[in-house]
Amino acid sequence: MIPLSVLDLVSVREGWSLGQALAEAPRVARVAEEAGYRRYWVAEHHGMPGIAGAATSVVLAHVGNATSRIRLGAGGIMLPNHNPFVIAEQFGALDALFPGRIDLGLGRAPGADARVAQMLHKDIAQASQYFPQDVVELAALFDGDPRLPLQATPGQGAAVEMWVLGSSLFGASLAARLGLPHAFASHFSPEQVDAALRLYREGFQPSARLAKPHAMVGMTVICAETDEEARFLASSQEQGFIALRNGTPGKMKPPIAGFRESLPPHLLAGLDHRRAASAIGSPETVRRAITAFVERTGADEVIVTGAVHDPEAHHRSLMLTMDALA
Repeated sequence: MIPLSVLDLVSVREGWSLGQALAEAPRVARVAEEAGYRRYWVAEHHGMPGIAGAATSVVLAHVGNATSRIRLGAGGIMLPNHNPFVIAEQFGALDALFPGRIDLGLGRAPGADARVAQMLHKDIAQASQYFPQDVVELAALFDGDPRLPLQATPGQGAAVEMWVLGSSLFGASLAARLGLPHAFASHFSPEQVDAALRLYREGFQPSARLAKPHAMVGMTVICAETDEEARFLASSQEQGFIALRNGTPGKMKPPIAGFRESLPPHLLAGLDHRRAASAIGSPETVRRAITAFVERTGADEVIVTGAVHDPEAHHRSLMLTMDALA
């Protein structure tokens, strides 16, 4: 059985407060832990009323106190937004609190639109050009490289598992060159996953952190007792995608029966494009879709994500998915 992990956007449902969304995060992580998922990751997004995970390291500390075994990580930290020294301190602290359980996925995107550069008082476009150097510096901080002018405390000696994230060929190439595991965001960028993983494997250079290539792929997965119920639950995420595309992101909306049938062809085509890396349906439908995607990509792990408005239905989806793959 291929290892499964969970990417949680810490969704703010319509009618919920931020506090309620953050209270739900450890519940999701506990469900994932009990079901046998390997990792629970939170992504850094900014300025989105429907996502409460912007302060990623804080959310992970909150979740860590409610769990005991599952690995906790960022999927990811958008490194151009930050100073590597500060991230080393944050994730060094997480490793000290939850030793042997911390992952750090690093991305080059800002996690928001261009306005985030104004709010951070930073030239994000320029900072992204130094992303490879910043990843190397961050690794040196964890390793306690004596050439550094100042060691990170916490941070130095932390056993943080570093990953390079990507939704294009750039991340795959960098992960290969640095000898790090690679997570590809095929759940929203499915068209380049095959080329990216091929580039990653062919160019991989072994490192002290990783002896051979290790790739994880993202999939949108929503599982229910029947295909019809799963498609109904998936309409919440589909509404969110349409709103984001229209520049009007908001809180997660309840599902709508027949939502796809109400859409014009160009919006439906956009949804179908994203479904190239999805598994939405009954346990058997989900099993077939995940198995086929893994066979096609040769992935070593799958990380699943999926916005479901009813928290209990979301928990049930995670459990059914794991049972289907067992």
